[in-house]
Amino acid sequence: MTATATAPALHDLLPAELRRSWVVDGTCPDLDLYSLFRARQIADLHRTAVIDAKGALCYTALDRKVRCLAAGLRALGIRPGEVVGVQLPNDRSAVIADLALAALGAIALPFPVGRGTLEAECLLRRAAAVAVIAVTDHRGARHAADLLTLSGALPALRHVIAAGPGTVPDGAVPLRQLMRSDPDGFVPARPDPDSAARILVSSGSEAEPKMIAYSHNALAGGRGNFLASLIPDRTVPPRCLFLVPLASAFGSNGTSVTLARHGGTLVLLDHFTPQAAIDAVRAHEPTHVLGVPTMVRMMLERLDASGGQLPAPTALVLGGAPLDETTAAAAAKAFGCPVVNLYGSADGVNCHTGLAHTVPPTDGAGVIAGRPDPRVAEIRIADPDTHAPLPDGELGEIVSRGPMTPLCYVAAPDLDARYRTPDGWVRTGDLGFLDPEGALHVVGRLKDIVIRGGANISPAEVERELTAHPDVRDVVCVGVPDPLMGERLAACVVSRGARRPTLASLGEHLTARGLERPKHPERLLIVDVLPLTAAGKPDRAALKSILTSTQVVDGRLMEGRSDTVPLAQAG
Repeated sequence: MTATATAPALHDLLPAELRRSWVVDGTCPDLDLYSLFRARQIADLHRTAVIDAKGALCYTALDRKVRCLAAGLRALGIRPGEVVGVQLPNDRSAVIADLALAALGAIALPFPVGRGTLEAECLLRRAAAVAVIAVTDHRGARHAADLLTLSGALPALRHVIAAGPGTVPDGAVPLRQLMRSDPDGFVPARPDPDSAARILVSSGSEAEPKMIAYSHNALAGGRGNFLASLIPDRTVPPRCLFLVPLASAFGSNGTSVTLARHGGTLVLLDHFTPQAAIDAVRAHEPTHVLGVPTMVRMMLERLDASGGQLPAPTALVLGGAPLDETTAAAAAKAFGCPVVNLYGSADGVNCHTGLAHTVPPTDGAGVIAGRPDPRVAEIRIADPDTHAPLPDGELGEIVSRGPMTPLCYVAAPDLDARYRTPDGWVRTGDLGFLDPEGALHVVGRLKDIVIRGGANISPAEVERELTAHPDVRDVVCVGVPDPLMGERLAACVVSRGARRPTLASLGEHLTARGLERPKHPERLLIVDVLPLTAAGKPDRAALKSILTSTQVVDGRLMEGRSDTVPLAQAG
């Protein structure tokens, strides 16, 4: 494999003087991620850094492994500023890879296990990645072997590095071989803290996944300040249980924030199941549990069946999908701690409800997003067409700018033009308003609407109301094509207990909640469990595919084939 492709330029779309002002006032640490981690290691040599399936790993042992891998990668020819893909499950190897690339001054491009070869090829090609570290075998996925088959389509790719158990495929470099490198002579790079450290991946609404470049300061500073606001006693480092992949945008609060910025401990599950998550809470007593609402609803159902108390964390932080009132209240009772509603995205927006309330506040239409923190991201409401700021109370597009704002989109000047304003604000594509107290209320998506006969329906609005139905444990609403109306709204429901809701019972509930009849679902799919994407979010595309491939007979959806979602009959 020989490099002939040129790495994309990663320029900062924020004014340089604004970026530097956050260093001057202490908002950002102005150190690269590895230097921050090294300082934490020196300050507390034997503090536990990672707990995974192999056990506990302290900061000093982790640092030695990081230096071994960094030396091995440097010997392979990996240079500062080059992009290296990482497709590993949540375990120590993913953490070691993150920190080793930071020590080299290289740019990490993590993406979760489970994402297919076509998407991996798209990411690695567009980022001009020179290497990729991938798992040999994880729950049947053989990503290292699959990525080797892409070498012809990836002119920049020089190495596929195979990690974990299983046979190393021919042509791959064993990670364990690199880990045997001598670290004693390794001298870490000292990259500019405002240069790119990591590329976050977001599926968004584009045909191809969006890639967003973040600097060391944006991660450790902006995102680090987010977690800092949820640590009431700064003298006690956080112990964070990540139910989401470290390779996701939400998971970027792991290595670079929990470890490098705050000197805490990562508790990792290489695969989420509700029982494994419950067991981890009981065994390791995390201060913070980070997940998506669907995961917590699964855990709550398992707790209802098994009983027993959980040791109370400091906070249960839920993001990645809208949080409803019913889930928030049940989770606060079961976990015995404040539930934090996190509104954020890979594109560079963050707002949350904080620790002041055990159950996050609502506005009558759902859980609010909280009060923006300018040390993380300032938020304003703008006219979607002119981008002019709107006064408090007026509905418009949510835009964001602050210390966690990313540099730019990777190899996508069209996305820079579409989603970044000339003065660096990030356009979220979300609709919302700021109330007189400065709290953000998210109403829906500019694009995420179902158009039924010319009328717009917000799936988020319907989902929010359906979660309060006594027979609904979880729900996702999607639009399905219809020859007469263009689209119709379908509700994909996981039942609570043995009783299964019907379209009629859902309609009666929505009417009682004040939702007009044209917004009611006209299709119903009952599933045993909602499928999740590799990033841990509900897989709307998979549900839509099931609905569109399932035959409708006499108003009833007949059972269809699916490898991921067990289906039952639905009306």
